[in-house]
Amino acid sequence: MRILVKLFAQYREGRFKTEYKEYPEETTPQIIIDALHLEEVSPLGVLMVNGKHVEASYPLQEGDSIALFPKVGGG
Repeated sequence: MRILVKLFAQYREGRFKTEYKEYPEETTPQIIIDALHLEEVSPLGVLMVNGKHVEASYPLQEGDSIALFPKVGGG
């Protein structure tokens, strides 16, 4: 199935900003996070599918748009 993956902040470095990717049925956001090795860069901060906050185990569907933001630190 085709999913639009959007990366933000440090997650974009050496990767892409927005890209359509093919994934098998029953893919979850966690599978995408793991495949892109995002949490090796920074812990996940915000996860949204189609503009709504979801859990990493959310079952993705054809045509979904997933946005991944790293945790932001600062003070």
